[in-house]
Amino acid sequence: MTGAAAGQVWAHVGQAFSETEYDVVVIGAGRMGAACALYLRELMPGSRLLLVEQGGLPNEDGATILAAGVWTAQDIPAAASAPSWKAKADWTRAQLAAQDSIQFQSRPLLSLHTENGPRRVPTASALAAHPGSLALLDADQLPFAEPDPAAATYRPGALAAAQAGAAVRAGADLMLNTQAHLIPGGVRLDRLTVTNTHQIVTHETRPVRARFVVVAAGAEGPELLEQGLGLHTTHARAYRQTPRLNAPSDLSDLSPVLRVGGLTLRPQNGGYTLFPQIHHRDPHGYVPTGGRLTGVPVGLRRETLEDLVGLMDNLPVLGTEALETGRSLADVPGAWLALPEGRADAPPVYQRLLPEVALLLGGPLADTLGLAVAFDLAAHSAGQSGRPWEDPIV
Repeated sequence: MTGAAAGQVWAHVGQAFSETEYDVVVIGAGRMGAACALYLRELMPGSRLLLVEQGGLPNEDGATILAAGVWTAQDIPAAASAPSWKAKADWTRAQLAAQDSIQFQSRPLLSLHTENGPRRVPTASALAAHPGSLALLDADQLPFAEPDPAAATYRPGALAAAQAGAAVRAGADLMLNTQAHLIPGGVRLDRLTVTNTHQIVTHETRPVRARFVVVAAGAEGPELLEQGLGLHTTHARAYRQTPRLNAPSDLSDLSPVLRVGGLTLRPQNGGYTLFPQIHHRDPHGYVPTGGRLTGVPVGLRRETLEDLVGLMDNLPVLGTEALETGRSLADVPGAWLALPEGRADAPPVYQRLLPEVALLLGGPLADTLGLAVAFDLAAHSAGQSGRPWEDPIV
């Protein structure tokens, strides 16, 4: 889009806000919400759009900034619609590769297995060029590897910030440090500030009318719909921690991403960040608490700790001091993750729950498919029938 005036940014309560109506309000400036806001501005350049974020920066915290940032064809759903999902995944990869600020980097991914299969090769040969990665595991226990040479890594938090900035340059307004609540006909905005005793309080509350609202607040999205409009969905959430493994990863030879028993080991900052498997939704009202290892309290929640202990035979490094377990839950980064359709293996989804309200969820597969689903919602809202991934990617 050319010639559009940049939107306005409200970063703190000292900036007066007097707007009363927008065509579109997007709640949540994670990568899904920021992407959808950008695509809506590109497809509906005449509309007035407000992007609302509770943090002080787009994606200041939450599931996006703690996402693995691993694009892999192994995350494409193996269903009857797989050809469509493959096209969406390829389009998403092309969009990620075009971003200059997210450190997009082609990096092989290896899923390791105990049994042979049609697309598997010997683990020792697959890791021959990566002796550091081979030292993490017992190749006798995991003799077969399924490679994805086209995999890549990137920074999801940087992606959200870049897309929110692009949306503002394209004419969207951005309001930070603000909680948004759904009300009939629009949203209620609670602008937040910090007192001199470091308490976060609501400075002012303002209703804003909106013809269309996109709820892209991650795991909080279904709850916002229920509390504000009484709408119930089948979606759920789970609390996922991302512990650190201080085993060296070699940036010079692009150490591969490893997957073992649902655990993803992403090379990052000279070591590895661990992304445990999500087995099921967490029940309503669940409060994460740390577990115990050999009777000693640690910061890893019990379910995550049990998974890691179960993988120690295959990944002996998990039984060493290289694994950071922390002393309390606060020592191990974690965030609530949305589970579309209540399942960890479900792809990102959008739902038009009312003519004027849509829910947009990324979930565990957003790294590979999120941008395409965000575009799909924007295109549907703009009345556009064609999709860019329906054309061959050059």
